[in-house]
Amino acid sequence: MHNSVRPLIIALSSAALFACSATQVTSNDNYIAKQANVQTVEKPQVISLPANKTPAQLGDTKLTLEQIMADPDWMGRSPESPFWSIDGNAIYYSQKREGSVLNDLWQQDIKTDSQAEPVAPQYLHQADSRNRVSNANKSMWAWIFKNNIYVQKSVDRTVIQLTRSSENKSALQFLNDGRLSFTSGNAIFTIDPATGLTQQLVSWKFADKPRAVEPPKDYIARQQLDLIDVLEKRRNDKIARFEQQQELAKANVTLTPEPFYLTPKYRTSQVSLSPNGKFVVLAEQSDESSRNDTDIMPNYINDDGRIAADPVRSRVADAKSSSETLWLLDIEKGSQTKLSYTSLPGYNEDVLADVKKEVAKSKGETYQTNRLPRDIGLMFDWYWSQSPIQWDSTGDNVAVMLEAWDNKDRWIATVDFKNQTLVSQHRLHDDAWVNYKSNSFGWLNNSPVLYFLSEQSGYAHLYTKALGRPEKALTQGQYEVDQLTLSDDDQYIYYQANVKHPGIYEIYRVDLATGKSEALTDLNGMTEYVLNEQQNALLLTHSKLTQPPELFVKNVNSGDVAKRVTFTVSDAFKNINWVAPEIVPIESSHVEKPIYSRVYLPHDFASGDKRKAVVFSHGAGYLQNSHLGWSGYFREFMFHNMLVEQGYVVLDMDYRASAGYGRDWRTAIYRHMGKPEIEDLADGVKWLVDNANVDRQRIGTYGGSYGGFMTFMAMFTQPDLFQAGAALRPVTDWAHYNTGYTANILNVPDVDPIAYERSSPIYFAEGLQKPLLINAPMVDSNVFFVDTVRLVQRLIELEKDNFETAIFPVESHGFVEPSSWLDEYKRIYKLFEDNL
Repeated sequence: MHNSVRPLIIALSSAALFACSATQVTSNDNYIAKQANVQTVEKPQVISLPANKTPAQLGDTKLTLEQIMADPDWMGRSPESPFWSIDGNAIYYSQKREGSVLNDLWQQDIKTDSQAEPVAPQYLHQADSRNRVSNANKSMWAWIFKNNIYVQKSVDRTVIQLTRSSENKSALQFLNDGRLSFTSGNAIFTIDPATGLTQQLVSWKFADKPRAVEPPKDYIARQQLDLIDVLEKRRNDKIARFEQQQELAKANVTLTPEPFYLTPKYRTSQVSLSPNGKFVVLAEQSDESSRNDTDIMPNYINDDGRIAADPVRSRVADAKSSSETLWLLDIEKGSQTKLSYTSLPGYNEDVLADVKKEVAKSKGETYQTNRLPRDIGLMFDWYWSQSPIQWDSTGDNVAVMLEAWDNKDRWIATVDFKNQTLVSQHRLHDDAWVNYKSNSFGWLNNSPVLYFLSEQSGYAHLYTKALGRPEKALTQGQYEVDQLTLSDDDQYIYYQANVKHPGIYEIYRVDLATGKSEALTDLNGMTEYVLNEQQNALLLTHSKLTQPPELFVKNVNSGDVAKRVTFTVSDAFKNINWVAPEIVPIESSHVEKPIYSRVYLPHDFASGDKRKAVVFSHGAGYLQNSHLGWSGYFREFMFHNMLVEQGYVVLDMDYRASAGYGRDWRTAIYRHMGKPEIEDLADGVKWLVDNANVDRQRIGTYGGSYGGFMTFMAMFTQPDLFQAGAALRPVTDWAHYNTGYTANILNVPDVDPIAYERSSPIYFAEGLQKPLLINAPMVDSNVFFVDTVRLVQRLIELEKDNFETAIFPVESHGFVEPSSWLDEYKRIYKLFEDNL
């Protein structure tokens, strides 16, 4: 092993997890690894049972596939999307209705010991203020519920409805003069809470600016006007009426202002109004879709008995680069200015020159570097929901977060209103791709200073930057920062981070004046937070390895322990003596850092005959599963428990490409997916043989989505690694996957065919030697069923006879029906039982 990493095993029994209070953990120093001082534990930590409990009382229910794959309501229904009441005296959360697809909103008073109650439908408009905004002094709050705007004053707490219409409304904000603004369609409106007066402040159209008459377009038209006097007179009349209307619109403030005219056949991408109501920053993009008529998915099982051709996204192989145009609209002057990207450093760099040279060389050609402008637009990605346009509180400064279409650069730029140009404040360049998750940014409330996340150090960290000055790091170290909340007085920024250990997420805050951070929670698991309006308490969503998410409340200014306020886990779930996986840093033979992994061990694994084992690969690629919180793969967690009951050892690795471990771990798969990850699986197999009494010839693997892709790559490229494998909803050819995810990692097929051909399993199918199960949903709008169809045809042509394909006609990427889940896992279980 490398000298810097010694073995670490984290083990908590289900009994201990349910017995401990919100902040109590057993032998904290014995199981939390600080990266500078990793503790050595030779065997799983033994935790004694509470004095008043026996093993039978803690649970002795045997797991079955039927139980595991049943409707998960049997486990309990965890609280979701929690938020504070305005006064901070209550919390609200959504909870799935038992036996139904519907969710209800629940309210719980935290000042008393009263039980949570569902909010009656007639009061939902008052209670569901989760998206609320407040004015500067917090004397009034406003929110949108079902497309209507409601306000509440701090004086009497009365909720007043300001609108009653079905039109979509978004981007609600208080302006500095006390009015509210909101966006609806291609217009921004204001509404005065005192009078209810609603007015259209600004609008825009994607069309040429109208003229009274069109000029003659050819000789015949000019001749007609020269010869026919009445036509000339009528044209002059039209011009006179048009000019009169224009003058009236400018002179009379009671009329709706003239719209701005933008590029025809374009659409709004993002739009934001300044808090002073003077300016709009708007991004437009082409309205042409990259989809074509062949982007369909046959859907065979429908209530009308017919086959439907469902529309689906286009493939990355058909992707066309695109750019957005950024406009500055001056409402008072009625002027519009296109903001050029040429001031951004690197706007015309040929960032893929080396790739293009490699591809050209493989074809016997040469490539000359070009300096053409890159396609650039506002930052937008799946994991990032804030607006990429951020105004300071005065409206005198605005920052935009921009990204190159190739995602090798991210810029934070401000607008110079005087010169109407962009001024670059920060450039983040990555030779692989910029992380689409760690991009939160904004302004301090009381000074023109930016704060933002950046991966420039190799980990996502928090920075501040005064305009025209270098950025200042507020956090630093080998950990990841996320979920930023700025306090109203600019004293603190609250954040979530995995400082203690890559798999433990706690809540912290940093003092902006001193740069000192302090931990606000010590729960040792997975923790998220919402800060209340009074900014003195946290609403926490916390889970542990064998404890699904529950809500806790914690005072931020005291050492009090967090108080648990929800208890939603069912008795049936608690009556099972769950095996908590151990978190083990497995030595890598390719990089210095260990591969953190969940290991499920039978209690007597070290004794007797060598064990059979299963290696599970999580999906999504950029996802973390070897943490100390409740896994989104809860069915797999239970399946692994069942396997352990039957003597299996199970390994679940955060292979390279997983989240939570920094930039280099994330980008290790750039231009070659399926190589570093399978190397990590091989290291995992070696660890199982050396440390867990596992038989080298009795190890299987499975996984879904990206995990299914990894099953293929392992079975095809290292056929001796596993004795059997199951690939669920698997990617077989990355050229058929989506653009937003795939183009980051492999560029696009036209530019980088080398990356696609060495990363796609379909090119390596001849390597299959061991039994393979392919489970494929047929109406999967994420990984298309055609991925499986094409690979199966390839295996047939290769005369492979050791694979099976199971299809699921009514399921999409995420299965819904318990019968489908059960069928799928019966097949997986049978594969392992037959071959291991």
